[in-house]
Amino acid sequence: MNRRGHSQLQGIGMTSQRTRARMVERLRQDGITDEAVLAALGAVPRHLFVEEALASRAYDDDALPIGFSQTISQPYVVARMIQALRAGRELGKVLEIGTGCGYQAAVLAQLATEVYSIERIAPLLAKARANLRSLRLPNLRLKHADGNLGLPEAAPFDSIILSAAARQLPQALLQQLAPGGRMILPFGSTAQVLRLVERNRSGYSETTLDAVRFVPMLMGVE
Repeated sequence: MNRRGHSQLQGIGMTSQRTRARMVERLRQDGITDEAVLAALGAVPRHLFVEEALASRAYDDDALPIGFSQTISQPYVVARMIQALRAGRELGKVLEIGTGCGYQAAVLAQLATEVYSIERIAPLLAKARANLRSLRLPNLRLKHADGNLGLPEAAPFDSIILSAAARQLPQALLQQLAPGGRMILPFGSTAQVLRLVERNRSGYSETTLDAVRFVPMLMGVE
């Protein structure tokens, strides 16, 4: 990596490692207790995944626009969802539905053995690939596909995470969840909540967590 690429990764001023450390400390104060999750967010340079004009806001706890009527999730929500997936176990092999700009996929890649990430909007996936290139994450694979269908050729998955709100539990994803696996997703239409689904011997159990706001999950590809 040349010096310019290295400086982009490290960031300066409002995109520096020091700013990233302040974000991590804020997450800790807000109730994120999984130190591995905090370390993963601290390791990923979020400013690489937002528009240059928004770089000074990259480490604020806000969702930011990334084009195509999509947003990058706020750091707290990313941390909260991954912490719930991990609780008392490892992530293992992960399926992410909704690559977006690639930020959450990069965080997951710090913690999982393998990450498969699906994006339905082809130009947004191309943008994610460009954002991720400098990080060189060998355990991350991206695919242009309809997230509602999951990725049967790579199933089963120990963990599944959705970055768009579903009105009902996607049956294909439930079937691709490994025994003992967990799926977390925003659930609902106008009033959305995080829902944690666990696959056990008797079927599936569900736990409702925080209120959230995500873009709706759509079908098909663009």
